[in-house]
Amino acid sequence: MTRPDLAIRNARIVDGTGAPARTGDIAVSDGKIVAVGSVDGTATCEIDAAGQVVAPGFIDIHTHFDPQLCWDGLATPSLEHGVTTVVIGNCSLSLAPVHPGKHHKLVSMFQVIEDIKKRTFDAAVPFSWESFPEYLDHIRSGLGINVAALIGHSALRYYVMDAASQEREATDDEIQQMCDLVEEAMAAGALGISSSYVDIDENMNPVPSRYANLREKIALCKAMAKSGRGIYQVVPYFPEMEQQLANIRELGEISRAANIPCSLQPVLSSPTSPNADEVIQALEAERQNGGRVYGQVMPRCFDLNMRLSETSMLLYALPSWKAIMDSPLDERRTKFADPALRDGLVREMSEARGMSGALPFLSVGHVVSKANEQYQGRHLAEIAETEGKQIGEVILDLSNADNLETEFQLKGVINADKAAVAKLINHPLCHFGASDAGAHITQFCGTGDTTHLLEHYVRETGQMSLERAVHRMTGEVAKDWGIADRGTLEPGKAADLVLFDPDRVSVGDEEFVDDFPGEARRYVRRAEGYAAVIVNGEIVLEDGQYTDARPGQIV
Repeated sequence: MTRPDLAIRNARIVDGTGAPARTGDIAVSDGKIVAVGSVDGTATCEIDAAGQVVAPGFIDIHTHFDPQLCWDGLATPSLEHGVTTVVIGNCSLSLAPVHPGKHHKLVSMFQVIEDIKKRTFDAAVPFSWESFPEYLDHIRSGLGINVAALIGHSALRYYVMDAASQEREATDDEIQQMCDLVEEAMAAGALGISSSYVDIDENMNPVPSRYANLREKIALCKAMAKSGRGIYQVVPYFPEMEQQLANIRELGEISRAANIPCSLQPVLSSPTSPNADEVIQALEAERQNGGRVYGQVMPRCFDLNMRLSETSMLLYALPSWKAIMDSPLDERRTKFADPALRDGLVREMSEARGMSGALPFLSVGHVVSKANEQYQGRHLAEIAETEGKQIGEVILDLSNADNLETEFQLKGVINADKAAVAKLINHPLCHFGASDAGAHITQFCGTGDTTHLLEHYVRETGQMSLERAVHRMTGEVAKDWGIADRGTLEPGKAADLVLFDPDRVSVGDEEFVDDFPGEARRYVRRAEGYAAVIVNGEIVLEDGQYTDARPGQIV
């Protein structure tokens, strides 16, 4: 063997297949793994990994970094958590195809559904492309992380049908146009298609994908499958269980008709259904019927933060509150402090249902004013009872005292039963995913789930073996999602590697930072315990610091 570019020595090798760990070396040349086990000679770059685990780079199958990659080819902070490949374009939303000058609809949907502000798009997303291949070419330069891209069903329909995409079913000719676009995208390197049964746009109307009939969905998936790979990702109608189960049955039909895998996000443990029994049973039934339908499970509690200065999905179902939240910040501050509007807002919140019904369970996090410090850590329901107020009054009073900057936190409600979540993560029909990294950035940080899995489920509780956890984040999803050239440590595979200390790896608390274009803010979670993250054979992160290497690819 010629002299390798890189050799990692004396590592505890966890190869992504689920096989027992072993001690050995790994050699890398030209971005590929060339040897695993014993490596003779000296490489150009040598790393002594004694006491460290080396594993395949982690794959995050559910992100919304589509806009962020236009200015941040590292998809920060994903690499800091060992992620070397992100799947973008989920939930029926991609930034292409798009007609010149008609991107505003896509921006509006991203703003509502994914909590990425219009001012961020205006500042940093040029929309200099039209086709999906052109978008991939735009982000390709400067990538430090690998990107697997789904083409969004809503974007497809809007491109072909314009306003009619949210009015009716597609004609045969329109379906054919969409199929041609799918084939074009797959030829350019797309991973598949995403769709949604539940999302709404800026006008509270169903997104375009929700107007599609089964014939259209099957046609698009068959067009995708011509490429020899492809996955169909969806968000089910999770507010109603019967509708969600019907969605799963339809996915089974699509899977069988097009011979492709389908994935739905999320599958959650809730107080009423800790083991998500009905959803799991529905997935198992489709498997027995020959369908390949997988759920996506996140390891963390699905905690949310809410500030009236930002965006909150907890308020979408309250029309008066949402109307004010859609206003510019100065106008928002004026309206939330207006005594003439107070009674109506309070009354509307007292009748909250659905996700908004969780508002009484919020507690007070960060505050600005001295007067609000007494409320930190207390639940809104307890404050309301103590002070003889309604929940809406408490939220308005605390927020107005802090210029709308009061942080309200929903913690320990969804995915709080860690033993139940461990069972879901271990289920063969549930993929490790559903992070939503890059989206809902003023409400939570999805990045860091990989580290949390290693820290809590492997080291702290022993609910999963290290080999099983790594397999779930690498080889398993690479195989099932059609990312064929990476995910395991074996000669010929891409050299995406993560080197970490299993006794130290940990995820930090959420931090609310001001580092987004357009003077926007977001939550981030940092990591400890990672010695190096290697993408296509080049070190991109070393001891928590980014290098100048940008070897990411469209995969």
